[in-house]
Amino acid sequence: VQLQASGGGLVQPGGSLRLSCAASRFTLDVYNIGWFRQAPGKEREGVSCISGESRPYYPDSMKGRFTISRDNAKNTVYLQINNVSAEDTAVYYCAAEMGGNWYTCDLTADYHSWGQGTLVTVSS
Repeated sequence: VQLQASGGGLVQPGGSLRLSCAASRFTLDVYNIGWFRQAPGKEREGVSCISGESRPYYPDSMKGRFTISRDNAKNTVYLQINNVSAEDTAVYYCAAEMGGNWYTCDLTADYHSWGQGTLVTVSS
């Protein structure tokens, strides 16, 4: 079972976009969901996660321009990215946290159900 990330594409510096994470074979609302990204030549890094209770978490380096949310009725988790720059160019992935608790998510935990990701390219 995999999660499907979508919404990537070419965006100009300073622009915005919203990524979506959907699942077709299981319900997301019982999971903490994380967003990760991997830029060319770099290691994968955690961008944000959201708990089953819809409590978001952002690493200090990601605070300010990223907003994570979930719509359980649509079985989808979103990642809004504002004021993008070239540093945001990466493949973005979503995944479900293994175990965890309902109230808080943890980007350093093990995650499963990784999909193929969606490519975000920031360029003028």
